[in-house]
Amino acid sequence: MRRRLLALLCVSAALLTSCGVLPGTGGPDRSTVTVWLMKDSASQEFLDRFTADFERGHPDLDLDIRVQEWTGVGDKVEAALESESDDGNGPDVIEVGNTQVPRYVVGRGLLDLTLESAAKWGRDDWLPGLAEPGQQRFHQYGIPWYAANRVVIYRKDLFEQAGVTALPRTRAEWLAATGKLNAAGRQGIYLAGQDWYTLSGFIWDEGGDLATEDGGRWQGALDTKAALRGMDFYRRLQSLGRGPVGADEEHPPQAGVFAAGRVAQIVAVPGLARAVLEQNPALEGELGFFPVPGKSADRPGAVFTGGSDLVVPRNTDVREGAVAVVAALTGARWDTELARTMDYVPNKAKLAGAVAGEEGAAAMAAGAAQGRATPSTPEWAAVEADNPIKGCMTKVLTGADPATEARRAAREITRALTVTS
Repeated sequence: MRRRLLALLCVSAALLTSCGVLPGTGGPDRSTVTVWLMKDSASQEFLDRFTADFERGHPDLDLDIRVQEWTGVGDKVEAALESESDDGNGPDVIEVGNTQVPRYVVGRGLLDLTLESAAKWGRDDWLPGLAEPGQQRFHQYGIPWYAANRVVIYRKDLFEQAGVTALPRTRAEWLAATGKLNAAGRQGIYLAGQDWYTLSGFIWDEGGDLATEDGGRWQGALDTKAALRGMDFYRRLQSLGRGPVGADEEHPPQAGVFAAGRVAQIVAVPGLARAVLEQNPALEGELGFFPVPGKSADRPGAVFTGGSDLVVPRNTDVREGAVAVVAALTGARWDTELARTMDYVPNKAKLAGAVAGEEGAAAMAAGAAQGRATPSTPEWAAVEADNPIKGCMTKVLTGADPATEARRAAREITRALTVTS
């Protein structure tokens, strides 16, 4: 009797294994969704928790998360999208930079997620700086995941010494406070002359843009009255410190300048504060954050929004599984959990409360509601490769006529954005 029972148990186990019912067997009833995420976008602890939860809720799916390096990933993604079919080794979900989505849309290698976005994922609530680059002609390909943007990082002790007791909420207040700070051996602000991302926010605040589209044709817009007003504010603010007019914020790295000198403010992502403290631990407790001020006190200034979107290759052979992963990662639960874990901004303004307890992330979230991205065209990469905006800025800051230099830069942007057949 015992032998018969053992035999039945063995047969039952064999049948369960062959049918893929036993957990972890990788049988035919389970599919694998391969996800490419970028290095440092999420902690391993977060990924482990997400994977366990997702697989519990989707017993027919296994997740295979593969971490990629940012360097050279563009060519790797394009190769994966151009493959005629998924051989089982290619990605089914890919994290890409929000401004990179137009590059991948051109080859028609991405799945159109418009219906899911509108019907299930609350597309109208997404941060514009994440959502707009993922959209082409009203079709949504990139699904916003997380955002990061610039804020003002300031020295509390230097503000106190200068008698600045209230954080500025408008541009006028910011100029006035920075003027008071720019004295007694202090720099009111360290703002490099070619920090064109910060300039972009001032231009957007004025109602201008870097480039505009009309009938599928792009042209530079730095020479508009609105853009010139934005440049003039940048000039006035930059003059209240000793930032180099012929370099950007990485030459030299502004974290080091801020850590080493009596600099009252910089414009940067909040995470840069960690690099400052590593170089000058004495500043522990002295660093604060506030959103880049706008033209009026009722809302912060516009800022360039960086971050990531998730896309699904058209050649995936697990479409439903891939869409389920995107839905879960970008949904309210895991999106806010990621924001708390990594000090990011969630993909919807109404989720900003998730980071309200962290001063830097809260300031970033407030600004993200006014966030924008670079022009949504794959040719924008050609503009940045030999960036005429930087040259224009340096010439204006060294006394050249702003209108003349803006017209020259606008023409160069137009040439870079013009696609020749």
